[in-house]
Amino acid sequence: MNRKERYTVITGASRGLGRALAVEAAEKGRNLILAALPGEHIDEIADGLSSKFHIVAMGIEVDLTDEQDLRSFTKVIVENYEVDMLINNAGIGGTNFFESASTAYIDNIIQLNMRALVYLTHQLLPVLKRQKRAYILNIASLAAFGPMPFKTIYPASKAFVASFSKGLNAELRDTNVSVSVAYPGGMATNPEIIARLRNYNKLIRSTFLSPRTTARICFRQTLAGNTVIVPGFANKINRFLIKLIPEQIRLIIFSRNLQMEMTVKLA
Repeated sequence: MNRKERYTVITGASRGLGRALAVEAAEKGRNLILAALPGEHIDEIADGLSSKFHIVAMGIEVDLTDEQDLRSFTKVIVENYEVDMLINNAGIGGTNFFESASTAYIDNIIQLNMRALVYLTHQLLPVLKRQKRAYILNIASLAAFGPMPFKTIYPASKAFVASFSKGLNAELRDTNVSVSVAYPGGMATNPEIIARLRNYNKLIRSTFLSPRTTARICFRQTLAGNTVIVPGFANKINRFLIKLIPEQIRLIIFSRNLQMEMTVKLA
């Protein structure tokens, strides 16, 4: 099998970190299967990368929170393509009072951040294992290191991603597949996030990197076989501080900052 026959699968590839990861992979000559929600022009993004970097890139519209969509998307890949890299990037969060959040809002986070990631990994693992060398990169978040009020489901889901990734990597230690988990901080990807950023304290603002910088770090360290990836020096410091500061104090700090975010959102 030559290199041109292998593919990198990236979910949530139409914007932000997912799109930056797609560019990074394309620059390295990797063929791509890019997944994104309907209406996000993923086919145009794939065509652009294909033309610019002379690779094969396909864009597939799929709602990974929909069980039938998820199964159909996975079946197409398993039956038709050789995959040597899976990047589970798609995720969703938000800031809300848990009590007033709709069940649909809660279910979408659970279905996308956890269930879809696990299902894709489980189904594609036999394909990955028949390659000479293969990689799984799961995108968690700095939020995974501790609970956060007003974002109760999101950090819990990312803590799940972290635990799942580390456990699976240990299980696959003697195989050709390595599993990495990345803990990016915030990324200023659109005006809404930039507006929220202005309301955070300097400590939180220091963790923000561009999607492209984050993608470059994540990709390089994944190929190096690093199990845990914390992009950026400031994020490494904040990871240490999160462990050092007592949880009750952290919860007070997060509560103040996230309440300000709620104020911006409701204004």
